[in-house]
Amino acid sequence: MTTVASRFQGVIPPVCTPRTADGAIDVPSLENLTRHLLDGGVAGLFVNGSSGEVTHMTNTERDTVLTTISGVNAGQVPLLVGAVEQTTNRVIEEAARVVALGADALVATSQYYAISNAEENGRHFRAIAASVDVPVFAYDVPVRTHFKLPTDLLVELGREGVIAGVKDSSGDDVAFRQLLIAARDIPNFDIFTGHEVVVDGAMLGGAQGIVPGLGNVDPAAYRRLYDLSVAGDWAGAAAEQDRIADVFNIVYTPKAGRVSGNAAGLGAFKTALMLMGIIKTNVMSAPMLSLDEDETAAIKVILERTGLL
Repeated sequence: MTTVASRFQGVIPPVCTPRTADGAIDVPSLENLTRHLLDGGVAGLFVNGSSGEVTHMTNTERDTVLTTISGVNAGQVPLLVGAVEQTTNRVIEEAARVVALGADALVATSQYYAISNAEENGRHFRAIAASVDVPVFAYDVPVRTHFKLPTDLLVELGREGVIAGVKDSSGDDVAFRQLLIAARDIPNFDIFTGHEVVVDGAMLGGAQGIVPGLGNVDPAAYRRLYDLSVAGDWAGAAAEQDRIADVFNIVYTPKAGRVSGNAAGLGAFKTALMLMGIIKTNVMSAPMLSLDEDETAAIKVILERTGLL
């Protein structure tokens, strides 16, 4: 476990994972997407997270994604890498592998599938942190883990130096604000919102950065939003956030019931990236369906309206 000055602030998008028409990892498209993000001014890259479809990938695919992104990045920005597994020992095993491949920090959820409580998850994060020599971020995403990480546990782990911060995708804006307040006096403790459309409010509350899935599509807009927020130009930040909220309408284009909620959001990001010429296909990881021609046409209208095409 290492305590270091913070390197993890700003816009750190969770990188999508392009696939070829036959379902393999599309390495050239992933390289192009990584360059698109770096050119957009991101401060880091979150590799093998939910937006990367990490739970749908084999270990070989996860390694391919990480080494590909690392090769293009070449040390330009820190790589926060998901060590996403069901239980403690599996996360520790995954963590060792991704650190060996160049992770600058780990991102780990609470246990999932296993039914646990706050006490067990405290031991979970302490064991992970003790096993590696890079910072560990707690990823609070109860829609996927079915467990909301309690504010008092996160603050306790932060004060102990077990975790370096939190990536909050809980959708619980009250708990998020309470965490920001409770953690203000913890040095080098970085709290990120994963919420695409209330970033200005999160930054006003004291968040250190943004981990937006939509940042794959328009990283430059999130960089502008972050910079305006840091400068205290809240009117400018709100205007940029309003435009981003319009772009976010792409996730509502899939036909109700045709695809899962997961495939709708991530499929919209991939479809937008395909239309923008950044990746070749919008193919999803099996068994998820890709967006169809009508849904793609609807996304094109939104991209044109918001200046991305």
